[in-house]
This record gives sequence, structure tokens and C-alpha cells, in this order.
Amino acid sequence: MENTFEKIYQAVIKIPKGRVATYGQIATMAGNPRWSQIVGYALHVNPKPGVIPCHRVVNRLGEVSQAFAFGGENMQIKLLKEEVVKFDSDGRVVLSDCLWDGK
Repeated sequence: MENTFEKIYQAVIKIPKGRVATYGQIATMAGNPRWSQIVGYALHVNPKPGVIPCHRVVNRLGEVSQAFAFGGENMQIKLLKEEVVKFDSDGRVVLSDCLWDGK
């Protein structure tokens, strides 16, 4: 039986390159829409950063994490830009172009 963090990691692994998901989406996919904060905790202690693409998770406004676990917000932006994720002039991901539909 999977624990909560494992369910979160299984959802995050499904996010395709060049797309992002929100903490709320991942929480819902992991089994509880109220787990948004828990998703953040899980991603902060990601045991497999090269395998579990936590950089593809942003908040509901398209903002990256200031406390991105693997090098700060600039590293998260860098990784997303390498995947051709679009950002607006305020530094937010353009969710209308890049939000994953979960399928």
C-alpha cells in the first residue's frame, strides 16, 4: 500500500516535459484535494530529483516556489525554460499554454 508521499510522487512523475501542474491538481490526483501543502512538503524532500520532476509543479497562479528544494526559484525557472515552458512578464508560468490536463 502506497503512503501519501508515494501517491504524490506517482502523480508528479506523469507530468509531461513542457507542461506544469498545480499543487492542487497533484493533491487531487494523489487522493485528497486538501493536500496542497502536503504536496509542497513531499516535493521539498523529493528522494529522486532526476526522476520525479518536482520543478514542474507550480502554484495556482503559475508562480514557482521561492524555496525550490534543488537550487531556489531561479533553478526551477531555468529547468522549466529548458523545457520551453512559457513565462509572462511577471515571471509566472503561462498556465493557458502549459497547464497539464492530467491525461
